Amino acid sequence: MSDAPKYIVRRLELSDAGAFYSAVRESIDELVYWMPWCSKDYTPLDAENWIKTTMQLWAADAEYPLGIFDAVSGAVIGGTGVNHINRAYRIGNIGYWVSSQHTGQGVARFAAHHSALLGFSQLGLTRLEIVVLTHNKASQRVAESLGAKLECEARNRLYFQGKPHNALVYSLVPGDLR
Repeated sequence: MSDAPKYIVRRLELSDAGAFYSAVRESIDELVYWMPWCSKDYTPLDAENWIKTTMQLWAADAEYPLGIFDAVSGAVIGGTGVNHINRAYRIGNIGYWVSSQHTGQGVARFAAHHSALLGFSQLGLTRLEIVVLTHNKASQRVAESLGAKLECEARNRLYFQGKPHNALVYSLVPGDLR
């Protein structure tokens, strides 16, 4: 049995645009529901523009989007990263999504763990939040599997499908990581 990782988490490159587009299209029905950036008419140009945006965000030290890749095939299977950074308070947010055919396999946990390591080790953050809609049970399980602590249900915390919604706020500090 091999101990080689099944997944790789790294910065996106322009050469990943086609694979990123394929992952989004394969999961379009689920992503349209959860992700405000996704629409039924998502195009290859949208994928390319997103990757260019990720490069700009990294260059500006503003946000740190990452791709999730199958270690064997190199296919894009999702995204993660650290965003909503407040440098004065050394806090940020972790987000993640996984293509439909790869859900339930530990991909989101693996990727979110890598984002947390980036936040704590490389960015010097001391607190990371994972903010989850109250009905998103899968994301709640990911947060809990990382060792994140549920702090509260925050009223009107996320704007979702055109309306404010309550969300659960989980926190991670460096000692929490499992």
